[in-house]
Amino acid sequence: MKKPYHFWAGLGFLVIFQIALFMRLEPVTTYFYSLIWWSYIVMIDGIIFHLRGQSLMVNQTRRFLLLIPWSTAIWLVFEGINLVLKNWHYVGVPKEMFFRWPGYFVAYGTVLPAILETKDLVSALGLFEKSRLTPIPVKTTWYRPLIVAGALGLLLALLIPLFCFPLVWLSFVFLLEPFNHRTGRQSLLRDLQEGKAGNLYQLLLSGMICGLLWEFWNFWAAAKWIYTVPWVGQIKLFEMPVLGFFGFPPFALECFVMVHFLRLLESHPVGKKKIFWQAVPLWLLFYGVMFAAIDFYTVRSFGC
Repeated sequence: MKKPYHFWAGLGFLVIFQIALFMRLEPVTTYFYSLIWWSYIVMIDGIIFHLRGQSLMVNQTRRFLLLIPWSTAIWLVFEGINLVLKNWHYVGVPKEMFFRWPGYFVAYGTVLPAILETKDLVSALGLFEKSRLTPIPVKTTWYRPLIVAGALGLLLALLIPLFCFPLVWLSFVFLLEPFNHRTGRQSLLRDLQEGKAGNLYQLLLSGMICGLLWEFWNFWAAAKWIYTVPWVGQIKLFEMPVLGFFGFPPFALECFVMVHFLRLLESHPVGKKKIFWQAVPLWLLFYGVMFAAIDFYTVRSFGC
């Protein structure tokens, strides 16, 4: 069996960047989020490879690399919603757009790899692998009510953000799951149909683990986000109001559902090319528009 050498590389960089942060060394303090998360992702992929003999980075490299632009696109959807919700803003980001925009891409590109690698680690450790639920007879008649519920949740969050903003962190599950289930892709509805609970529990746990790490590492960084979340209380753990941590587990479910929906688009042919690849110019335009919107509306201050 190959040795998981990238575990040691990830661990080494994680330690180095953590020390550099506490010594307030630039550019580590400004780019700490991306540096520490990519170190974490590489490190736990090495652990997974050691436990299973295979991992996402080593054995499914193309799929892993695709997660990065998908991750950025998915998170930009939430950044777009935040333009209305105004639940967080950024401080200390780089002044120069030449560094700032690639920084956005690299930082947002960690979200899906972090959640899915953490989920794989939980699975590789054997947690919840044999968990079962009473099978639920999912019917196609459920599709329309679920889609309506998801769309309504998003609409309420946008129209009444003061009270309905939490709906954002579950709405995409209802909105997109029917498409995943109908097309035979990996689906939470199918897991419920087959009485399998392991995937669900692993995702919820990975969301909470990543949430704790996101907030811990964000707290110390120079370029960071700060929350202005209404009515969840002023008791905070790091920058996050304590009640806000309950949003991370359902967010992990959303990421899982959204990435499998994107895989549906990737595999759907239009002419001789896949629809996903034909849409690359639109993706790039979307990145540019959203990066500019973040600069104008969400960034409160610039650092070095």
